[in-house]
Amino acid sequence: MLIGVMSDSHDNMANLAKAVSVFNESCLQYVLHAGDYTSGFTFRILKDLKAEFIGIFGNNDGDVLLLNKQSRSRIFRQPHEFTIDGKKFAMIHEHHLVESIAKSGHYDVLIYGHTHKPEAEMRGSTFVLNPGELCGWLYGKPTVAILDTQPPVRARIIELD
Repeated sequence: MLIGVMSDSHDNMANLAKAVSVFNESCLQYVLHAGDYTSGFTFRILKDLKAEFIGIFGNNDGDVLLLNKQSRSRIFRQPHEFTIDGKKFAMIHEHHLVESIAKSGHYDVLIYGHTHKPEAEMRGSTFVLNPGELCGWLYGKPTVAILDTQPPVRARIIELD
């Protein structure tokens, strides 16, 4: 199964629209967001996703009530655990516990954000994925990822420029 993954959109509406377009063209079943939307109005664009949306709050998400309302309660506090395609997922925003969670072996896939740097690799039995920064504010390279849950689990980082 193919799953779109993004993080750190930080109100960059133009890049968010690009991501939605890439994800819709890819025939995904889910799109995950690892936090830092920043404002609730991002759902003016995210509502156009053709896939089911699951997200978590990041450290820069100020208006939690509006974000929750606009997302129709599909944004969760971290860590958020869920299962897709028989794979156990954990999604966090900050990077501080990535190593510990990966080493625990409790999850097939760990999604995180915050660092704005893309990463996609196996760590022990856990596939660790950071899609990088959708906003492009820090490093100037807006990225998202498409995760394939079919063995072997892998992801492709996509530059949006």
